[in-house]
Amino acid sequence: MTFITFEGIEGSGKTTQIRLLLAWLKERTPQVLLTREPGGTAIGEQIRTILLNPDNTAMTPEAEILLFSAARAQIVREVIRPRLEEGWIVICDRFADSTLAYQGFGHGLPLDDLRHITAFATGGLWPDLTIYLDLDVEIGLQRKAATPEEWNRMEAQAIDFHRRVREGYLHLAKQEPDRWLVLDATQPVEVIQARIRARVSALLGD
Repeated sequence: MTFITFEGIEGSGKTTQIRLLLAWLKERTPQVLLTREPGGTAIGEQIRTILLNPDNTAMTPEAEILLFSAARAQIVREVIRPRLEEGWIVICDRFADSTLAYQGFGHGLPLDDLRHITAFATGGLWPDLTIYLDLDVEIGLQRKAATPEEWNRMEAQAIDFHRRVREGYLHLAKQEPDRWLVLDATQPVEVIQARIRARVSALLGD
């Protein structure tokens, strides 16, 4: 069983890299699942709609973390853990590190409290590998602005918020270098994907 997560600020190219990795893994085994946070279940998708709705500007950081955690608790027990127990490779677009980066470093909520809430929601589940695509905030937001139909409440936060999120991700990666793979998201797509595949191959024991 192997649990891989992708993290990154807005516009970092996660979707492209996830799609390429998924296709490559499916050539090796049919037991590969891709899911996302928030979402991935019927309940989680309903929570996602609330969380990302740009009209919900009154949402407090405390309410935000509890909604994210509710969706996470559902997907861990309904989708991720059952597949892992069956020996599948599970890829998740964002997971618990997003909470520490966005609600912790971004909004300034206490990290210790967030870790306790997250541990309760996940039952202690953490990724085997977290792939972080790093990018200057200004570049990432410019990329996202090119697709305004995808613009959501989280992306609409002030630029200083996004800078704190990026700093948070880099701090978290330094704390657990064996779990994280930090990549420069300005590199060519194929170069990034080659690095990802090499690390995943090592993780799978190839």
